[in-house]
Amino acid sequence: MSEIRRMHDDEVIPDAAQVAQLVADQHPRFAHLPVTPVASSGTDNAMFRLGDELAVRLPRRPGMEELPAHEHRWLQHLVPRLPVAVPAPAALGEPGHGYPYPWLVLTWLEGDNPRVGALRHPHGLARDLGAFTRAMRAIDTDGVPSTGFSLAERDTQVRRDIEALRDEIDADAVTAVWERALTLPAHTENTWVHSDVAPGNLLLRGGALHGVIDFSWCGIGDPAIDLQVAWNLLPAEARATLREASGVDEATWLRARARALAQALVQLPYYKTTNIPLATNARHVIAEVLAETT
Repeated sequence: MSEIRRMHDDEVIPDAAQVAQLVADQHPRFAHLPVTPVASSGTDNAMFRLGDELAVRLPRRPGMEELPAHEHRWLQHLVPRLPVAVPAPAALGEPGHGYPYPWLVLTWLEGDNPRVGALRHPHGLARDLGAFTRAMRAIDTDGVPSTGFSLAERDTQVRRDIEALRDEIDADAVTAVWERALTLPAHTENTWVHSDVAPGNLLLRGGALHGVIDFSWCGIGDPAIDLQVAWNLLPAEARATLREASGVDEATWLRARARALAQALVQLPYYKTTNIPLATNARHVIAEVLAETT
């Protein structure tokens, strides 16, 4: 049985023996390496160590069949252009042995995930994150696919989630914040975005940003997407440092806050019992946004 926690009704998670068979059949040069499950709060992929220097990432759900090839292609473009460590793609895999989706082998990066309320150097981390987002935005976007949704496109889902949480949150206050956000100017230029700059995808060493992982949803979109980390990780006093370091305008910053709120409103009801760390972070984001806006 897989040691990776289940979170979705429609997910497929292989066990270590299946992964070892997939690797041995399709990439025999890695067949001698042990396969070990990795505990993670990630929701889209199952992760396994492959020896000491590699990892295998396997999509958990239908609709993600294109992501391994997408990440494999674009990581090759991004790795040499970013100021932090990024996993390098090593091999692509195909379905087999009862597992139905393509999968990806990447280099393994060491580091510790940051924890909300326990950052050693929050302002330094904010500057590191700002430098990362600037570097992403500076990369040429020719041929890069779009990713993400506008605030207006999230409106129906956000209002549905607010109603689902009415007994747990100040629904009227959250609705007011969201409706003000809908009046913000839309972004006018797409840039490269990671799309999920969250604690589980950041790796620290000595309190400083060492690496960023999981580029499954990378592409071009609203640069605000990558600044949600201001509310899902940083303390209030370090947010201005991130804003300055990232070099974005006020509208982009405020869209980032609205996007953080929208994401939290989706995560809290969905992961309330199946992913406690993610649900806890969602509650934190909602509280932090309300503290700034009411």
